[in-house]
Amino acid sequence: MKHSCPDVKCPSRHLPGPDSEHVIRFGTFFRKSDSRHIDRFRCQICKATFSKSTLLPNYRQKVRRITHPLEELLCSGVSQRRSAMLLGVARTTISRRVRYLGARARRSNQKHLRPLEQNPAVEVQFDDLETHEHTKCKPLSVSLVVQSQTRKILGFTVSRMPAKGRLSKIALEKYGPRPDERQAGWRELLSLVQSYVSPSATITSDDNPHYPKVVERHFPDATHVTVKGGRGAITGQGELKKLKYDPIFSLNHTCAMLRANLNRLFRRTWCTTKTIQGLIDHLSIYVAFHNRRLTSFGPDQTTDCSAQATAITAS
Repeated sequence: MKHSCPDVKCPSRHLPGPDSEHVIRFGTFFRKSDSRHIDRFRCQICKATFSKSTLLPNYRQKVRRITHPLEELLCSGVSQRRSAMLLGVARTTISRRVRYLGARARRSNQKHLRPLEQNPAVEVQFDDLETHEHTKCKPLSVSLVVQSQTRKILGFTVSRMPAKGRLSKIALEKYGPRPDERQAGWRELLSLVQSYVSPSATITSDDNPHYPKVVERHFPDATHVTVKGGRGAITGQGELKKLKYDPIFSLNHTCAMLRANLNRLFRRTWCTTKTIQGLIDHLSIYVAFHNRRLTSFGPDQTTDCSAQATAITAS
């Protein structure tokens, strides 16, 4: 692999010929964080030295060995505090690594979904999952778009929303009025997935009266199918509705997997989201893990959702 000087002010960038002609090997060094020997290089013009990892996002990162195990723990129902204990590092290290993993996961997921730009999805499902920020008086809405056949998550957004039901009065007295950002989140989500979804796709959602306008605005040629949504339960099947046939089974199954694999989304838990960005980073890590490792069948392979729903209901 040919390398060029990373210094943007280096005079070699203005000399004729490729930059790699002015770069030579300059030995190696041993990186303690992952026990690897890393090649070094030197620019003959500005005399600057650099390595293969100089321009990488994890440049000067410590304890690199925890990165891969941490990703798997976060996607397997383990909290950040317990991850820190199991990996033998400080909680601050885990919180910083989560931010890095979230940014890396977003880049990875864009790359993984790139084939859909050439072969867009023709059947997708769209709905919300509700959670909260710090307290149930501060609810959040996670909007998802899932490909029906493969259950791949094409995109998500997180929006604030006001408390409902018996908590609405308590939330208003304690925290004041809370904006409803769900419609802006739906518009952002559908704009985000436009390159992955066919303009004439079939988009299935529940019977939320606000969905048709948003879908029509971004997918005017699509077929929007609304179905009556079943009520989820705190125990038992949870997000999976107790129906003989669930028309949005792929999305509800994906939401159930989110509830089962992200500690902060458990139905009964004392692990809560403290910041919206923390939730976005954690969801990004799981989405990349879900699309890359938990949904392995190809885009041409279809799934009989009714058979799956019936099997799960009967079990």
